[in-house]
Amino acid sequence: MDAPAPVAAPPGRRAALAFIFITVLVDVLAFGVVIPVLPALLKQVTGGEIATGTVWHGLFATGFMLMQFFASPVQGALSDRFGRRPVILISNAGLALDFLIMALANTLPILFIARLLGGVTSASFSTANAYIADVTAPANRAAAFGRLGMAFGLGFTLAPVVGAWLGAIDLHLPFYVAAALCGANFCYGYFVLPESLPRERRSAFDWRRANPLGAIKLLRGHPELFGLAGVSFLMALAHLVYPMTFVLYADYRFGWNGPDGLRMIGWALLLVGVLSVIVQGGLIGPITRRLGDRRTVLLGAAMGGLGFVLYALAPNGYWFWAAMPVAALWAIAGPAAQSLMTARVGPEEQGRLQGAIGSLNSIAGILGPTLFTQTLAFVAANKVQGPLAGATFLLAAAMVTTAGLLAWQVTKARG
Repeated sequence: MDAPAPVAAPPGRRAALAFIFITVLVDVLAFGVVIPVLPALLKQVTGGEIATGTVWHGLFATGFMLMQFFASPVQGALSDRFGRRPVILISNAGLALDFLIMALANTLPILFIARLLGGVTSASFSTANAYIADVTAPANRAAAFGRLGMAFGLGFTLAPVVGAWLGAIDLHLPFYVAAALCGANFCYGYFVLPESLPRERRSAFDWRRANPLGAIKLLRGHPELFGLAGVSFLMALAHLVYPMTFVLYADYRFGWNGPDGLRMIGWALLLVGVLSVIVQGGLIGPITRRLGDRRTVLLGAAMGGLGFVLYALAPNGYWFWAAMPVAALWAIAGPAAQSLMTARVGPEEQGRLQGAIGSLNSIAGILGPTLFTQTLAFVAANKVQGPLAGATFLLAAAMVTTAGLLAWQVTKARG
């Protein structure tokens, strides 16, 4: 039986679409404000040692991503059964509770349990995407999803700076602000957000549809696609070096600690966000039109590998900042790799492809935190100095370079 034709959103749904944009923006802001202070809080709770704090930061991130890996498909299936509205609202309330617990907690076990709760409730981003698909005509979906992408970009550009400034006042303050943002989001959605999935279009909950590994089976029948998926995985893994180690690395290598150090970290994260917006918003289109997707991937991987090496070699924070424009050009590789992958499957398999890519990114999110934080912990514990102190960035450079070589190999037949 053919699926019902999508219905364009009536004018009354404009407030709901605005809410979905705002809920994603606010949730990203809530997560972003705690990025600069969570490592410092863990360092404080675990006794003030950088190596110990780094290890726990990696375990927290791994637990968070592991919960998200399993919760994302389950939440999607639940939203197919019970509707999008209750899943989104419960997730917002859960995030508010998560951040409030972290604001109040002073012990490691409670902080860890709260972070696991955050991994479960933050999986609602996929439900927000499903809401957009429910209420937006097919011809308008690209623009709608683009606005969600803009919400992510704005949130992760602004929030870490604000979080660093708030953390300079009190390490717990960003968590209170994040809890307030999520609580306000829940209240706003409760009064504004209508249900987008009519009862007649809902489906029974099936654990087979909630299997996070199911979509990856698509890749097995397409050797070239499997290789490009490996490129995407390596790039997602390398990208985790930023959120997992930058704050503690800057503390170890450049002495950026205390209120002044947090402000420096905030400015650095702001610069990363601004450069990312410039590259993703203004340079990807012209570059791909001139070079094509394949060469854009190769150029981006080369710049990423070079940028990470320059990070490792930087003797102080100012040289690190000077390397950022080079490393920022790495951002052209991801969208071009996505384009190459989508060109290798038919329209009936695009959804499964995106699911497979999302599953691989979740696996990277599970492996990367421990890999990078354990590397930095070894460096700090052994008081390594010089370029080898940047071992985490050298490891990321190796990953990106390998991704570029793999992309060159699997796509050279088509050119």
